[in-house]
Amino acid sequence: MYCGNGAAEANFSVGEQEEDHCAMNLARILPVAVMLSCVWPALAEQVQVPTTHEDFFQPGTQPEPAGMQAFEVSIFTCTNCHRFEDDDNPDEMTAPYENWSLSMMAQSVRDPVWQAAVTIANQDAAGAGEYCIRCHAPMGWGSGRSTTGNLDDLWVPDDTDGVSCNFCHRMVDPVLSAENPVEDADILQALVDAGTYPDPAHPGNGRFIFDPIDTRRGPLGDVVINMHGASQILYSPFHSEAAACASCHDLANPVFTWDDTTQAYELNAMDAAHPTQNVYEMFPEQRTFSEWLNSDFASTGVAFPDGRFGGDGHPDGVMRSCQDCHMPKTHGANCVWWSNPDIGTRDDIDIHAFSGGNTWVIGAVHDLYEPYYTGLSDEAVNISMQRTADMLAAASDMDVSQSDSQLDIRVTNWSGHKLPTGMPEGRRMWLNVQYLDGDGLVIEERGGYDWATATLDEASTQVWQCKQGVSQSVADAAGVDAGPSFHLVLCNEIVMDNRIPPVGFTNAGFEAIHAAPVGATYADGQHWSDTIFSIPVGAEQAVVTLYFQTTTREMMEFLRDANVTDTRGQIAYDAWVARGMSAPVIMDLTAISLDPVTGIPGDLDGDGVVGVDDLLNLLGAWGPCSGCPADINGDGTVGVDDLLIMLANFG
Repeated sequence: MYCGNGAAEANFSVGEQEEDHCAMNLARILPVAVMLSCVWPALAEQVQVPTTHEDFFQPGTQPEPAGMQAFEVSIFTCTNCHRFEDDDNPDEMTAPYENWSLSMMAQSVRDPVWQAAVTIANQDAAGAGEYCIRCHAPMGWGSGRSTTGNLDDLWVPDDTDGVSCNFCHRMVDPVLSAENPVEDADILQALVDAGTYPDPAHPGNGRFIFDPIDTRRGPLGDVVINMHGASQILYSPFHSEAAACASCHDLANPVFTWDDTTQAYELNAMDAAHPTQNVYEMFPEQRTFSEWLNSDFASTGVAFPDGRFGGDGHPDGVMRSCQDCHMPKTHGANCVWWSNPDIGTRDDIDIHAFSGGNTWVIGAVHDLYEPYYTGLSDEAVNISMQRTADMLAAASDMDVSQSDSQLDIRVTNWSGHKLPTGMPEGRRMWLNVQYLDGDGLVIEERGGYDWATATLDEASTQVWQCKQGVSQSVADAAGVDAGPSFHLVLCNEIVMDNRIPPVGFTNAGFEAIHAAPVGATYADGQHWSDTIFSIPVGAEQAVVTLYFQTTTREMMEFLRDANVTDTRGQIAYDAWVARGMSAPVIMDLTAISLDPVTGIPGDLDGDGVVGVDDLLNLLGAWGPCSGCPADINGDGTVGVDDLLIMLANFG
């Protein structure tokens, strides 16, 4: 039997016994603790921002458009042909379902971190969760089941299938083109008539367009047999373009508008849509698509002769679109009927892996939900985590060299966007340096990480991250602390953003999309970051590791402690602990032998004497200065202790 949208579409009547079965399925899909009612409690200080559905309104297809046919769901429909479970197929890991199911696209609703964040978003601003649901649960949103923003509204089990097969393959290009299906003209015109047509120049914020009719749209123009019953197969070049990813990977908060006078993002009037609907005038939550759009990947493409991206089936090794890297091509089958000569195998199958920067949540989903619904297994989780690690390793290169008493490190970004990118809350990348003596013992360390407490020594090293914050005016209105914050829906400031830009970066281009570096300087064309560390006397080897972490301890503690509505924060925190506290993943690792450093501590200019010039250099670098030669004791700050060391060797 089938408990979900397809039942209604097939005019399937659910009897009393079947209703009980559906209830059992729903209980399996959502942990019991998460099923608690989202009742707004009285807070001691914080005040909920009185937003409404209108404040988060976005153009594009609206829920339940006229003539809409229900979404199909992958685990009951697509698996019939796109899941390989026998040895007769060329390679089961080319099957779309096997790959999609072990991606965060499939598990975007079941993600416990996201669920906890949605609860807090609703606490902070009334109904804000609806804005999150449209991208994480587009089938539920498109079917009209997210008007309040509460996750409990997603009561149909199919809704938890996240960014599903049927949803993506019903998406429509917002740009009318002769290359696109002729059916698009009527779909787009209907949006124009309704006043909800989205400006193609601003495609983010979940402004997707989906076909009300249950068609199958995709990038293959040579499909000769329709195995989908009554559904049409429509050739859609759009599905090979990065623009198809833009809807949900370029996000801004429409509650705020940039004010040229105050040079700040100010709160809009409540109960009204954003006055301009220009995403670049809203507060930038994440700008992954726009970062790509302002890189060489989007213009000329970037070649990778080493084959790190694109897969063994990529035609030329030049990466241009999101799909080139995140859906690598290979040889194989994408349908169980591949042995039919009219279907066959292909040399350029797009692997539906969607690997990115989430290193641990897929395992947490497997821990929390039944495999029947998630499609996950221990093996699948391991495959997914390894793919993520491989993607992260491919995204960067690291060069390490010695210059007298200095260790010079360059980290180069080879991804098509900032490194790291995506959700800024909790994601970070840092350098760990261990100096070893002749016996192989660590005599000093920079960027040490306590694996037992998930605590990073940030002060002693270089960390790349984005920190958002709440302005004083918003803090006063909402009753929260001003400054760096994890209150995502309230954040209206970029406190710092020193993430490494992509190939082709220009300051003007990134300023135009409000994604310029903050607290860091990159020259036009620079897609690398240099760090200098002082080498301690007695060090004979340096082991340098570039680490990436998806979720920090600080963020997880916030999700646990700030949630006063339900238990989702505690569930997320417990899942994080159970899965190793988002253990850092190695992106690059290099060990080099060091020439002896025999210089005098404090001799910054290397002239053999600690003198006035050295003192002036130290005073000029006073303050936080990770890796500076003037940071003699290597604590990340040029201060009194360094001055005392210098004075002790003066003369």
